[in-house]
Amino acid sequence: MVFAAQIPMKILLCMLVRNERACLEAVLPTLPPPGPQSGYDAIIAVDGNSTDGTVEFLQQAGIQVMRQSSKGRGAACTEVMARHPADAWLFFSPDGNEDVKDFPRFRQHLEAGADLVIASRMCKGAVNEEDHVFFLLRFRKLANLVFNLGANLFFRKTGPYITDSINGFRAIRKSLADRIQLDATGYTIEYQMTMRSLAIGAKIVEFPTHEYPRIAGETGAPSFQTGLRFIRCFFQELARKSR
Repeated sequence: MVFAAQIPMKILLCMLVRNERACLEAVLPTLPPPGPQSGYDAIIAVDGNSTDGTVEFLQQAGIQVMRQSSKGRGAACTEVMARHPADAWLFFSPDGNEDVKDFPRFRQHLEAGADLVIASRMCKGAVNEEDHVFFLLRFRKLANLVFNLGANLFFRKTGPYITDSINGFRAIRKSLADRIQLDATGYTIEYQMTMRSLAIGAKIVEFPTHEYPRIAGETGAPSFQTGLRFIRCFFQELARKSR
């Protein structure tokens, strides 16, 4: 009997950037080169109209830059998936929060059959940036826990409880992306991705990660306004599910 050799997955590392020059100077030298052991096979940066020299810095480093045509993190994700085919896309924000040593873990789970792989800041063994803060002052973490509860309670069909429904450090298989047809344009893209994946019973795998402080600059997602957008996204997906 002759067995066909398994064709390795092509995993595209997508760096989402907007005015991250200072962070990139520290993070880029730590990236492993593409290859089977590094967890990804090719790399592209998706730029959201940077004005601080981010694009020039990346180009000088030999990294292809795709300039997104619409504003928003969600637009960056959907545009790169539409314009740059792969078997799976691994989304990474090079601001220092996310651990490049986790890249191989995404490949491991994807090649084992996972549709969506999330680096969780909330599960056992993980470290959240707010863990050192008094519990009642962990506003971002508490909000995340509420959003997690809503996603699991109203959308989960099967599988384990998802502990970090909104973290952007994740990888999605093409077959799943084709099925759920993401259309969020802003910071709710990952929450929408999680809810739609749960709703169709996709295989979601999480692993614990260590969230580090941002190296430089400030986040582009103000907490209060972003929280309202997540609430709106939840009810929109709930209405979609009931149709």
